[in-house]
Amino acid sequence: MDNFIVSARKYRPATFDTVVGQQHVTNTLKNAIKNNQLAQAFLFCGPRGVGKTTCARILAKTINCLNLQPNGEACGTCDSCRSFLNGNSFNIHELDAASNNSVDDIRSLIEQVRIPPQGVRFKVYIIDEVHMLSQAAFNAFLKTLEEPPSYAIFILATTEKHKILPTILSRCQIFDFNRIRVEDMASHLASIAKKESVKYEDDGLHIIAQKADGGLRDALSMFDQIVSFSGANVTYSSVINNLNILDYDYFFSVTDCLLNEDTAKTLLLFDEILSKGFDGAHFISGLSEHFRNLLVGKDASTLKLLEVSEGIRSRYLQQSQAASVSFLLSALNIANQCDLNYKLSKNQRLQVELALLKMCNLGAVFNAATSPVTSLPAGELKKKPDTSVTPPAPVIESIPVVSESPVSYNTSKSTAPAPVKATATPLPAPVAEKPKVFIPNLHTGASSIKIPSLNSLDTMEDVAVDEDDPYLKGTDKESFTTEQFLDLWNQYAAKAKEEGKATLSTIFAGKPVMMNPVLYEVVVETKVQETAFRDEKPFLLNFLRSSLKNFDLEIITRIEEIKANRKPYGAKEIFKHMAVKNPQIIDLKNRLNLELE
Repeated sequence: MDNFIVSARKYRPATFDTVVGQQHVTNTLKNAIKNNQLAQAFLFCGPRGVGKTTCARILAKTINCLNLQPNGEACGTCDSCRSFLNGNSFNIHELDAASNNSVDDIRSLIEQVRIPPQGVRFKVYIIDEVHMLSQAAFNAFLKTLEEPPSYAIFILATTEKHKILPTILSRCQIFDFNRIRVEDMASHLASIAKKESVKYEDDGLHIIAQKADGGLRDALSMFDQIVSFSGANVTYSSVINNLNILDYDYFFSVTDCLLNEDTAKTLLLFDEILSKGFDGAHFISGLSEHFRNLLVGKDASTLKLLEVSEGIRSRYLQQSQAASVSFLLSALNIANQCDLNYKLSKNQRLQVELALLKMCNLGAVFNAATSPVTSLPAGELKKKPDTSVTPPAPVIESIPVVSESPVSYNTSKSTAPAPVKATATPLPAPVAEKPKVFIPNLHTGASSIKIPSLNSLDTMEDVAVDEDDPYLKGTDKESFTTEQFLDLWNQYAAKAKEEGKATLSTIFAGKPVMMNPVLYEVVVETKVQETAFRDEKPFLLNFLRSSLKNFDLEIITRIEEIKANRKPYGAKEIFKHMAVKNPQIIDLKNRLNLELE
């Protein structure tokens, strides 16, 4: 049985033209060879598996070719080319700096440089993974790299250019190798599949190219693996099953469920994904990429950014038309936040499910945000009542009703129990009446008016009553004395103290001041006391009015903050304070010859 050679070695490029995806490098090197403008040192840097060492070998073979072709390529048939292909060339040396990184290794290399080439023009030294050299080795190599013999050429290759000394970089021509594009990689895999008589699907090759992340060697290794797994039939399903890749169909299905606001099916799909061995981080990262591709598919000018096959691209175009930009941006933001918080969460599955539920309800949120304006025909909305010119109401301040949100108000200035309508500017036809305003029940602690949604009303004629007036109704207006009022006041204060109402007990400790026979003023110290008294006021007035039989009785509050006098704390301050009250203390201090510390 013949020895199997992996595709990465079997189909390794032998000429500049066969190098995949690095035309900017190969064209420069070919022109330098043709024009005889070769530098003494080259540095090839870039990600793994993109052709750095391959290009170094092709360059070394080409510059020593005895029968150079007009297009700048090596002939492959001369003695120099054949010896290179057989691996026994004395003029091309490869050194792995990962295992030969000491000063002694570099000194040995420098000794070899002194020996001129045999039968060819140049002696080439390829040093792979050059960033692995030690600091001392780099320093020992500097002089030779800067001024080598005329026949010596150094080609350095590395994946981590930032680890190389600046003094080394300044002595080299630097070539940056790019990640290989998905399309170039897929077409190269297709050509190899044809040579090997392997059946394939374009979608399957695209998945391999995407999984390789720009490295052709990785793509070829995965290709060999799939060929063995599938029996020389590289299909889309065989690739995703063997490489443990989430199928595109899952992301398209999940997105359809999100657009249809189907929470149950969305959670079931996520559970199915987890049951197949994928973790939540992998899923949410792939979903973010899916949303990004849908955004890219919104504009024809950005379609080239979709690195997928034609069949998948058409599906992206179709779904991108069904999803709005607002939905995609909001969902992408939610997925990104979930991805950031995933590793820190103790319940990681719940973190992803919560993000999916938020995405499912994005449509409802958008509709709720626009429904108050778009759901009513033109001309149906009322104008906002203009309270800037409204005269003061005789009983209570007017409360404008302008939206379906709760409306806050203050009842501390109310002087009568009866509710009144809010005064507003006349409303345009066909509305004939003003909106009705109602006082909430303060006994229940309510502080807002509940107004039904505008969408649920056919007209804007009336607002429903949700709460009752807390004050008792009556017409009695009997006269009473201040003593009678204070006696009832003290009774109510004792009751508040028994119920454990500390704030009210502090307020009732003071006596109200009579402003007129039916109006009394209570002085409070803080806003907290004013709020507590306002909440208790309906019960207090009902008690006083019914007991004194006068329903014109009213109590108002006034905040008067009391500033505490600063007390003396130091010894000198205490002495001065005592001396003011008793000057004889000063004489006593002088007689006893005392000093204050």
